[in-house]
Amino acid sequence: MQFHIHYSRYVSESLSGVLLLLTLLLSSCGVDGSHFKIEGHLLNINQSEFYVYAENGSVDGLDTIHVEGGRFAYEVPCKHSTILYLVFPNYSVVPIFAQPGKSVSIKGDASHLKEIEIKGTDDNELYTKFREQVSKASPPEAKRAAEVFIGDHPESVVGLWLIKKHFISDALPDYQTALRLAKKMQSKQTDQADLSRMILQLNSMSHVGVGSVLPTFSAYDTKGRLVSSSDFSSGLAVICTWASWSYDSMDMLRTLKQLQRQSGGRLKVVSLSVDASRSDCDGALHADSISWSNVCDGKMFDSQPLRQLGMMGVPDNIIVKDNRIVARNLMGMQLHDKIMALLK
Repeated sequence: MQFHIHYSRYVSESLSGVLLLLTLLLSSCGVDGSHFKIEGHLLNINQSEFYVYAENGSVDGLDTIHVEGGRFAYEVPCKHSTILYLVFPNYSVVPIFAQPGKSVSIKGDASHLKEIEIKGTDDNELYTKFREQVSKASPPEAKRAAEVFIGDHPESVVGLWLIKKHFISDALPDYQTALRLAKKMQSKQTDQADLSRMILQLNSMSHVGVGSVLPTFSAYDTKGRLVSSSDFSSGLAVICTWASWSYDSMDMLRTLKQLQRQSGGRLKVVSLSVDASRSDCDGALHADSISWSNVCDGKMFDSQPLRQLGMMGVPDNIIVKDNRIVARNLMGMQLHDKIMALLK
């Protein structure tokens, strides 16, 4: 009888131990092989929400991540390495490098989002180290560091973001260097669809550089009016990309609105929204009393006019005079001063 009691207790304790072990193993697995998971804990934020999107459409439009008690979790289908973009409440954008079957943790202070720590995959940890390395670097120094990084890590999807940030979405874009670096990466990432798409776009950028004739394009704006390249055959105009969730792009629209008013009608503006939601787009324009032609087809970065014009980010802009591109991707005072000079 005593043996039976001890044996039962032994079995019970053993089963409890096995169940505990299984629980720990299951929780450590985190995510299956066809998904990617983000978990985070941010200080100085309690209840809030921010957004996530992917330029390649792997996220359906603009998705919402809810924050409760400073904590959040998000899981998304993931079949290959790609880049997700988190848009925080202050409109700052942070890239997250997703891999199938992997997860990352985000920790930091919501009031210092540039210093958040992302751990869990080699790519995200490599990028965290790169951010720390260039945190006090000048733009030319950061660009050189990005080129060195891609040379050292051509197999990393981080290079896609660095090419876009430092060689394409720049006041002085360097498409030749961007193409050279992208091709170097392609030798190590032969099945990376996002990289192939970037190379295809960069190969066509010679036709949309400064001094080029504006490429042929056409689209219907949100009021059903046709907008086409023939509208820019004479005079001064700006074609720009924007989104309701991008503070920098909204600031650009306000600058252009002021410049258009100062021009006395001589400056034409057409905006291309990368919003997934037409209502979000219309609401933002209405709030700022912007009435010029705006295109929003809900396809975000896969919109045909963006591809035809070689516009690969937000915010972005092309300044056109008499059907020729005279400047690209100017922001703030650079944009203001260039337009004012062209209006003289």
